[in-house]
Amino acid sequence: MNALKNKVQLIGNIGKTPEIRTTGTGKKMAKFSLATNETYRNASGEKITETQWHNIIAWGKIAEIAEQMLDKGKEVAIEGKLVNNVYTDKNGVKKYFTQVQANQLLLVGRSEG
Repeated sequence: MNALKNKVQLIGNIGKTPEIRTTGTGKKMAKFSLATNETYRNASGEKITETQWHNIIAWGKIAEIAEQMLDKGKEVAIEGKLVNNVYTDKNGVKKYFTQVQANQLLLVGRSEG
């Protein structure tokens, strides 16, 4: 059961081409956004689609795969864990944010071309 304590699985579309950085030690990092859609019918029977945006971060081999394979709009399945971060902005205010740290990714949609 320990493997289930902090696990996230998402299927969605890439919001923009991943931003790739390389650390001073040569390790790659990829950051990108992922949109997931949930569709339901309201009390009036209207079809409603809600979009949620998720911030994804990937390191090492997963970042290299993201760099090579991911572009804006592609459908992808991500598995990872939630990571909470905090930083202090230039005005001295603490900012909190949550990311999904990907440890697996899989292209879902069919390739174009």
